[in-house]
Amino acid sequence: MTYLNRRTVMAAGLAATTALTIAGGAVAQDAPTLRLSSVVSDNDIRAEAFAKISEAVSDQINLEVYNGATLVPQGTEMTAIQRGNLEMGLLAPQTIAEQIPEWSILTSAYLFDDADHLQAVFDSEVGETLNALAEEAGVHVLAPVYFGTRQVNLVGDEKVETPEDLSGVTLRMPGGDAWQFLGEAIGANPTPLAYSEVYTALQTGAIDGQDNPLPNDYNMKFYEVTDQIAMTGHLVGFDVLAIGTDVWDGMSPEQQEALQGAVDEAIAESTERHIAREEELVQFFKDEGLDVYEPDREAFREFAQQKYLESEFAESWPEGMLEQINGLAE
Repeated sequence: MTYLNRRTVMAAGLAATTALTIAGGAVAQDAPTLRLSSVVSDNDIRAEAFAKISEAVSDQINLEVYNGATLVPQGTEMTAIQRGNLEMGLLAPQTIAEQIPEWSILTSAYLFDDADHLQAVFDSEVGETLNALAEEAGVHVLAPVYFGTRQVNLVGDEKVETPEDLSGVTLRMPGGDAWQFLGEAIGANPTPLAYSEVYTALQTGAIDGQDNPLPNDYNMKFYEVTDQIAMTGHLVGFDVLAIGTDVWDGMSPEQQEALQGAVDEAIAESTERHIAREEELVQFFKDEGLDVYEPDREAFREFAQQKYLESEFAESWPEGMLEQINGLAE
């Protein structure tokens, strides 16, 4: 069964349960207003998914979506939820790991094979363990939101075949220790820079490159100011769609089921669209004149995994969890 079909079946079951409950005479609570903050642009596939969720639950929940970090700054969503200043947010796992060190295992390079592996982990005991830790911190996880696999996008025509070839390359990475270490783990010299400033930095030569999934490269038009994409595939990119634990607990069972069902269906469709889009964009970037190629991924994988195992990040990983995650790969 495909990712989309599996999650759609689950969503259909939840929707049917909700309908039966309402038909049986249950009286729903007043529709709560939930504000969802995300950093994605309005033309992003994920923004369309959030709009579909809002529409699907509109009879029970007033879901207001704020994209482009227009409601709270990027990276502050989790704190805003915990303080009661925000109901829902799209959280980077790196942000969660700053408060819950065990989550740092999800930020390591070459952990997941693909989107199916990612979802399998969240559906497993591993996911239950990590989600319970988030719950204790005041955040209820609704779903992992896949947005593509990160690749290295560079200025210049000197090919990158191994991590050693990235030595001395100034690679923009998001701020935060986990992100910066990821840059080091693939051999580069990482530097933090706001997402909105990356295009100009590439254009002026302030940085040598950046890493993002292909759909992000397209949405932000990075292909206009770069020359190549090394398909390192070093990180299966995802964020976490979450809601405040107190907010979730304050909703009726019918409202919870409606929201979870809408999330499962919309995010499954978003995932399938991202996978298809990644395949299309390889040819698009080639047509735009970029050199798109696959380096020695095994060399990158061995280099990165060794870096992580020797780092302080690995010290916080729950015993046996890495093996459990590896065992869930198809």
